[in-house]
Amino acid sequence: MNMTYCRLPDRLKYLIDNDQQYLLKQGLKGIEKESLRITEHGEIAQTPHPKALGSALTHPYITTDYSEALLEFITPPFADIRQTLDYMHQLHQFVYPHLGEEMLLATSMPCGIDGDLSIPIAEYGSSNIGKMKHVYRKGLWHRYGRTMQAIAGIHFNYSVPEDLWPALHRQRASESSLESFISDAYFGLIRNFHRQGWLILYLFGASPAICKTFFKSRPQLMEQFKEFDEHTLFHPYATSLRMSDIGYKSKNQAGLKIDYNSLDGYVESLGAAINTPYPDYEAIGVKVNGEYQQLNANILQIENEFYSTMRPKQIAKSGEKPTAALKRRGVLYVEMRSLDLNLLNPIGIDESTARFVEAFLLYCLLQDSPLQEPDEFQVNNSNQLLVANQGRKPGLQLNRNGETVTLQQWAHSILYAMQPICAVLDRGSLDRPYQLALQQQLAVVDNPALTPSARILACMRENGQEFGCFASNTSALHKHYFNAEPLDDETQRQFEDMAAASLQKQADIEANDKLDFDEYLSRYFAQS
Repeated sequence: MNMTYCRLPDRLKYLIDNDQQYLLKQGLKGIEKESLRITEHGEIAQTPHPKALGSALTHPYITTDYSEALLEFITPPFADIRQTLDYMHQLHQFVYPHLGEEMLLATSMPCGIDGDLSIPIAEYGSSNIGKMKHVYRKGLWHRYGRTMQAIAGIHFNYSVPEDLWPALHRQRASESSLESFISDAYFGLIRNFHRQGWLILYLFGASPAICKTFFKSRPQLMEQFKEFDEHTLFHPYATSLRMSDIGYKSKNQAGLKIDYNSLDGYVESLGAAINTPYPDYEAIGVKVNGEYQQLNANILQIENEFYSTMRPKQIAKSGEKPTAALKRRGVLYVEMRSLDLNLLNPIGIDESTARFVEAFLLYCLLQDSPLQEPDEFQVNNSNQLLVANQGRKPGLQLNRNGETVTLQQWAHSILYAMQPICAVLDRGSLDRPYQLALQQQLAVVDNPALTPSARILACMRENGQEFGCFASNTSALHKHYFNAEPLDDETQRQFEDMAAASLQKQADIEANDKLDFDEYLSRYFAQS
């Protein structure tokens, strides 16, 4: 690709013309990674969250997601993606020695599940916030089943370089405050990602097959799949079943009209869903025989229940609702949620992928982003589902602005437009890592056999392995890798101190709780 003939977006052209393109380079990157704890026999672990790892309620970097067995690793944000990945690596080095005979499942789609009740819901102690987190997860069970909640993935958190905002504000000659401009620009990024984020599923989707045991609680969903072998189902051209309609999606939310055209619209529309009763959930009941089954009977219990490929984020204070934090302080970063675990990498994501994603998010920021039309959600969702289920199908066609275009044609145009951004990010680097990452993905667009999804199926065929066996064997290799690479003594002590501090913090929270749980919930939801 040659940037000479590429028409630059107005924002990027302004930066280059004013010799300010360097402002693109210091965005903060953080990664969240979920991994299911499994036994040496490949079954979901029934043991509690290891106490040596600290408190799942209060530890800043090691917690649990839906299940007691679903570990979540969180890195701090760093400007240098290598620091982010190094920290994720250290988290794994600390955790593995405390897993005993267990290991972390390397795949996004869970194996070794024996129906919903085999998945233990996460526990967070006796405090009100701990109870709220547990009851919320009980509500998810009653609404969607536990199996869907055991799916794991990578969330990529990205904060636009702080020094870039005043330059973009001047370029747009915006009359709004800088804070309002920043939030508007982030929502423009999100709208563009919704339109073109299917590309992430094609390039990095790594869940083309699934164990039959996944469907024990929902056997009717098996009918749409082909048999790979006696124990495995798949779609021949699938890229990311995790992001398909049998994965982390909710048909009950399909009718939600969440507004991505402004911060106020987003907060208002999401808040409406949290406050609107839903008959099916009312039938479940909220407090039944004195025990909470869900936080409320509304369309959404809380903001996090809304499943989206990208969320606008602001750091919430203790007890603060996410929408309240956004309303008060604006958007601080975005959370991209559509990456599968790369089971060929011990920490689930490699440097090349991370650099491509950063460049892609900047591309989404710098391109023009028209307001979302009323029917656009359905179009974007349809494109995403097509790529998730059939992304490697020869000649697959997508809907781009009402016109039919092949996946390869659209992908080429996106990668072509990303080239000048990658060139800017590479300034001062002799090895040109961003342009190299872009070239690698161009090869994947040209040859679907190079996608992770195709490589996984090919490896399973070559070795005559069912998906569960392939996943368990790969997980065992990762366990051996980390057990052979212990942390240095100083870093080990730092993580041990962090774990101890988190346990003390949970104990302090529990000791200082004065409200009963009913009153705590009432005050939480009363926040404006």
